[in-house]
Order: sequence, then C-alpha cells, then structure tokens
Amino acid sequence: MKRFAGITAISRFLPEKRLTNAELSAIFPEWSPEKIYEKTGIRERRIADENITASDLATQAALKLIDGTGFSAESIDFLLFCTQTPDYLLPSSSCLIHQRLGLRSDCGALDINMGCSGFVYSLSLAVSMIESGTVQRVLVLCADTYSKLIQTGDRSVMPLFGDAGSAVMVEAVDLAKASIQGFVFGTDGAGAGNLIVHHSACKKEYAQQGLFRDNSGEMRSPEFLYMDGPEILQFTLERVPALCREILEKIRLDWDAIDLVVLHQANRFLLETLRKKMKVSQEKFAIEMELTGNTVSCTIPLALIECVQKGNLKPDMNVLLAGFGVGYSWAGCMMTSGNIRVFT
Repeated sequence: MKRFAGITAISRFLPEKRLTNAELSAIFPEWSPEKIYEKTGIRERRIADENITASDLATQAALKLIDGTGFSAESIDFLLFCTQTPDYLLPSSSCLIHQRLGLRSDCGALDINMGCSGFVYSLSLAVSMIESGTVQRVLVLCADTYSKLIQTGDRSVMPLFGDAGSAVMVEAVDLAKASIQGFVFGTDGAGAGNLIVHHSACKKEYAQQGLFRDNSGEMRSPEFLYMDGPEILQFTLERVPALCREILEKIRLDWDAIDLVVLHQANRFLLETLRKKMKVSQEKFAIEMELTGNTVSCTIPLALIECVQKGNLKPDMNVLLAGFGVGYSWAGCMMTSGNIRVFT
C-alpha cells in the first residue's frame, strides 16, 4: 500500500528586535518609510541579536511546536535543518539542535545548505523518507540570520531581509486527509555569482579584507552579501511561471483547481509581477511578509501560518508551493491541506 505524507503543524520564532522603515529612512534619507513599503511590501523586519544564531531560532521554533502539539521528542524520527547561516562549517548545526531538543540517538539529523528554495527541497526529503517507509515523523526546521551578512548601508538588500526560525511537522497521513506531491526541481549554477557572499567559507576570491567592484561599479566587501537585483528579477520572471506550469502538468491539474498559491516571499513588487504574469487572482495568491520581510528559507512556512490564521488556508485545499533564488535553484510542489495546527 502506498504511503503518503503531509504537514500537520507549523510554528515560528521571531527575534524581538525590529528594524522599521522609519529607521531605514534615517539611513537612506531619499526614501520615506511609505516609499520603502511601496517598493518592498515590508514595514519591519526582525533582526537577531549578535549572540543569537540560526540554530537558536530553529530550536525555539521546534520547542514551541513540540510543546503545542504535545508530541514527545522521542516520537521524532528525523531532523532536517535548512540554513545558509550555520553556527559552524563543522559540526553541522542539526547535530547541535538534535542535542538541545533531546531527540533519540537513532534519530537522524541533516543540514541542508539551501536558501529561498530550501523549504521545498527539505519538504521533498521529508516526504520521500516517509513514503519509502524509512520514518514516520520528520521535523523540518528552517532558520536564517541574513542580517549578519548584510553591510549597513547596502540599499540593495538591507530593506528586504529579516531573520526568523520555523518548524514544520511532516507525518505519515491518510491520503484523504492531506498529501504532498508533484515535486519539480531546477538548478542553474551560472547564476551563482548574482547572489553570493564571496568570503563565507574556504574559497577566497579576493585579497583578505579587500574589495571588489560589482556590476554597477560600486566597491564592495567580499565578507558581505552581494545581490544583483536586476539579474535575480529576470531569472525569477523566467523560471517561476514555468516551474508552476510544470507542477500542474505533473499532477494533471489546471489553475482552476488550485485554491491557493504560496511562493517564496521575496518582495511585494516581484510577487505581484509574478501573480499578474501567471494570471492568478489576488484571493488565491499569498503575500505575507509585511512584518517579517524576506526570511529566506522561512518565508513559505511563515506565509502558511498567516494564511491559516486569516482563514485563507483550510483543510482540503489544493495549495501550490514554490521557492526560488540563490544558486540559482528552484523547487515546487502541490499540497492538499489537512488540519494544520499553527503555533506562534
């Protein structure tokens, strides 16, 4: 008998510190707070303190999920942690979180170094393990602290990114209750240099503490995040509509059968452009980043929480999920929703 997997619960953990548009306007006087909102769809972002890491955010989200659901740590068979801002290059942060949560010694733990497509990639691994019969319950954690990679005054990324942690429980389910299917993936490493931190691991492309000139002619430090916005926009507008079409073809549904579309929450302008290009109505299209910003791998889980709380995501809905970004990488799937419990 075929096994199926679905999302049964989601939680989040947000740092207390906020970076508001008024504070950004003080740094960029040419932009008013309302102008920043109009450009990004974001009013504030959460920023992790200097001594708070992505693993801390993920651990707190996981504890909130475990406490809220009443599941014991002993019942979790595998832990997946998606982040691009780990505590260390080694050991893996998932091992550190495993210890903090008190999971079983025969519970696997794995780091996934993916960005804005990372949640869907992580979800695919969880679903595959459950459908194969290897495990019954997978804890999928996402967290990123991109704020630690952003140079103060970088107008291309500072208004966009915020920090967050999320936890999603993926379990073996009855098909009639909930399921996830139709995964589609894509990669184009030719775009790697358009969203990158050059000196973030072992490869040193520029002189230590040196500078490099970006495509706009500005001098930048290789220690901080660099994003070529126009190139990212072009990539997204080309790949995401095609990705969504491929998912629908794979599951043999058309747009009329989709009740909700939840894409990676990059910024409002990009999402609205995609929505119009794909001819999806506003009622079926989630834009949920106003108080958190672009939280990288967490944006889809955080958007799903908002949709449940607002009544826009209910049981038995067909939900198209898609992430895209750094790599370049992209991934999507279709979820039939069950009774998803949320904990904030």
